[in-house]
Amino acid sequence: MDVYGVGSKTTTNSADATRKKNDDLGKNDFLKLLTVQLRYQDPMNPMEDKEFIAQMAQFSSLEQMQNMNSSMAMSQASGLIGMQVNWLDGNAEEWTGIVQSVRLIEGQPKLIIGDMALDLSQVVSVQVPKSAAE
Repeated sequence: MDVYGVGSKTTTNSADATRKKNDDLGKNDFLKLLTVQLRYQDPMNPMEDKEFIAQMAQFSSLEQMQNMNSSMAMSQASGLIGMQVNWLDGNAEEWTGIVQSVRLIEGQPKLIIGDMALDLSQVVSVQVPKSAAE
């Protein structure tokens, strides 16, 4: 994409162009583990209230951190509206375009440039557009 969102491409030989998917446990995984733990606990030695309350507090804390992280990512993405960004595609090719809007897709903020939806992790640089800088 060019500065006006039409499309321009530059190539780069970046070795770290591919990013690994986040392997962290989420709140659904935490709930599944807790459910399995409760289902298979020893009936002669059940989990104590203190342990259960501590795990629920951990779950609540995890959920609050995830909500805060999501809110911060949306704020960061929204701050890029109208900015010129460079990003790497799956072939380690660098592209340039103007962020037109931000949209939540599958719970993640995506930068909308033309008909493309970019993840924030693909962005390698941000500049004020040349037309706005003059």
